[in-house]
Amino acid sequence: MWEIENMGNFGSWLIKLGQSCLLIGQIITHVLIYRRFHWRNTIEQMSIVGTESLLITLITASFVGAVFTIQVAREFINFGAQQAIGGILAIALARELIPVLTAVIIAGRIGSAFAAEIGTMQVTEQIDALYMLRTNPVDYLATPRAIACLLMLPILTILGFLTGMAGGLFLSQAMYAIPYNMFLNSVQNLLKPWDLIAALIKSSIFGVLIAVIGTTWGLTTTGGAKGVGESTTTAVVTALLAIFISNFFLSWVFFQGIGSSLTGS
Repeated sequence: MWEIENMGNFGSWLIKLGQSCLLIGQIITHVLIYRRFHWRNTIEQMSIVGTESLLITLITASFVGAVFTIQVAREFINFGAQQAIGGILAIALARELIPVLTAVIIAGRIGSAFAAEIGTMQVTEQIDALYMLRTNPVDYLATPRAIACLLMLPILTILGFLTGMAGGLFLSQAMYAIPYNMFLNSVQNLLKPWDLIAALIKSSIFGVLIAVIGTTWGLTTTGGAKGVGESTTTAVVTALLAIFISNFFLSWVFFQGIGSSLTGS
């Protein structure tokens, strides 16, 4: 019986995952072809995703930059490579740490809120009321959230990157007496424009995944308050899986090969 129930849950999860893919197609169609979405809802969601998530993103980024500096600075100094610390920190933050950690924060904070809010609307029949008012939930609920995450996550990523670099710069000076000009020169020499562009592309894709998964799990919620809780939990877990899996493939596409910033190739 336990195995049958688990198989049923997995099948339901796969169906919802497929519905998420269909929802992405609907959003693209409605925005690019029909040009239908609610500006007021979009601006409101941009404020929720961006402004209200800014502080926790910056705090996390500053400590990530400081911790990474602690982890690598001592070893680099032992090898006489302290002049590369700033550049290595910039590459690590831009390519992986900041886009992924920012997406994880937003998935936990915003993705769960999307699933809970829309799930509550679903079980209280507010979604049916939208249909009665001839309002498409894709235009009214899904599209504004997807656009908000698409636009705001890159901004949060850039601000998080700058904050993380500031944390690393402060710690490298305070603890390891590395001159700030050496640190910044290393960043200038090793960090490439494509590293930042890739970070923006990654964060945009992560944002769409978070919004679509949270919205899909909310729209398919059943079972009252218990169902809302289950949808919220599953939406966050699914969003995290989507972030990590898509990050692997994006990194493989963007940074595969033997080229290296250290060799200038």
